Amino acid sequence: LQLHNILYSHMNNPAAVKTNTVQNYISATYPDGHTETLFTPLAPYETPEALDRLCEAYNRVIGNFELEPLLAVPIFIHDFLCIHPFNDGNGRMSRLLTTLLLYQNGFYVGKYVSLEAKIAKNKDLYYEALAASQDGWYEGKEDPVPFIKYLLGTILAAYKDFEDRFALVETKRPALDTVRLAAQNKIGRFTKQDIRELCPSLSVSSIEGALRKLVASGELKREGRGKSIRYYRLK
Repeated sequence: LQLHNILYSHMNNPAAVKTNTVQNYISATYPDGHTETLFTPLAPYETPEALDRLCEAYNRVIGNFELEPLLAVPIFIHDFLCIHPFNDGNGRMSRLLTTLLLYQNGFYVGKYVSLEAKIAKNKDLYYEALAASQDGWYEGKEDPVPFIKYLLGTILAAYKDFEDRFALVETKRPALDTVRLAAQNKIGRFTKQDIRELCPSLSVSSIEGALRKLVASGELKREGRGKSIRYYRLK
């Protein structure tokens, strides 16, 4: 509740620090624009007790070392999303909680690579894993493995990105060489933002200047205009 209040502290939202007061529905919006209801969470009157039981169960298994944290965290997040305790912000809360619980268990990759951005890039996979794991939840017969695999895959991808970024900044080199190496790590077309994520030590102007030089030298090809500009390697 405190975390939800912080999330909405600048919005003057009366729903902050309160569990849901109306029935929630978990819906997915797909790239083609259509929306589909995936799951009907608990009724509002059931929510506070379910949230308490979830937190107590998580604290018990973590405190007693009953379960590997990298399994306990995805299961907690999965059950949190099934309960869907707030009128608004459940998805954002789940991603904040994922980062927080990983921090508490010694996994700090979320400090350097946005897990939320990774999930947003693959929303269709997120919805598919969630839907597959929610089937049978009310009867206690759900299979959380698809969601566990999805979240662990996301965490692993974040660590891989962090490793790539660290390799680029570990050795001090000119901006042009750093951007060139970052481009060589990309497969297919990529954006300026992709390079910025790989080169956090460089300013935007340095990255833009290096990309212009790589295009001028024939190492990269640029296509599109404005926000739709993409690059790909020629060498």
